[in-house]
Amino acid sequence: MEPIRKLSRSIRGKVALITGAASGMGRATAHVFAGEGAKVAVLDLRQERVDAVVAEIKAEGGEAHGWALDVADAEGIIRVVKEIEARFGGLDILVNNAGLSTFCGIAEEGYEESWARALDVMLTAHMRFARAALPSLKKSGEGRIVNVASTEGFGATPGNSTYVAAKHGVIGLTRALAVELGREGVTCNCICPGPIRTGITADIPDEHKEIFAKRRVPLRRYGEPEEVAHVTLSVVLPASSYLNGVAIPVDGGMLVKNA
Repeated sequence: MEPIRKLSRSIRGKVALITGAASGMGRATAHVFAGEGAKVAVLDLRQERVDAVVAEIKAEGGEAHGWALDVADAEGIIRVVKEIEARFGGLDILVNNAGLSTFCGIAEEGYEESWARALDVMLTAHMRFARAALPSLKKSGEGRIVNVASTEGFGATPGNSTYVAAKHGVIGLTRALAVELGREGVTCNCICPGPIRTGITADIPDEHKEIFAKRRVPLRRYGEPEEVAHVTLSVVLPASSYLNGVAIPVDGGMLVKNA
């Protein structure tokens, strides 16, 4: 019998770019990756929040540097990716996590502005970061792209069509890139969080969270950002080299519950 191959479960020394990394799931992912020995590029909208996360990581003995950027800035994406590559000597992992809440009914004033912003931040930016990072990801030999979508990418909520459309698009983009880039040694997968305690859900009263979770989620609770971050970590491991083109719900079983 052939011996069982030992595959690496370490990202020590890998360079990881995480967007939307100053809060919620992005911040948790930055901490988890840094704790595993990765060099983390922390990217978010406001410099002071970026600096705070970088300081947290460094205080724990991790390696990180921060960049402030609106991910809707196409030229800024190219600039920042180049700066990250120059600072860390390359780029191995891209986590497209930046997002925002865009509840707006289709008949409401400002709907088209909400639509444009949702797609710019939560879909077009994913594509632009992938394009900018692609040469380094190919050179890595173990390039990983992880796009963060949502369980809204599998269904819909009334009054949320801008967000829903963006997240459906993220799943489609993930699948298309997996097919296109697999031959280059770059995998592309998608994480689809369900109800998670983040800034986007912070305004929902705790009693409403509890009612929703007990009614809809088999685990009967909201998830924590760290729980999503560890699934993201699993996807980018060298040992996960044959995982490609999948959309993974992290939702406590919500999607599979019939009623």
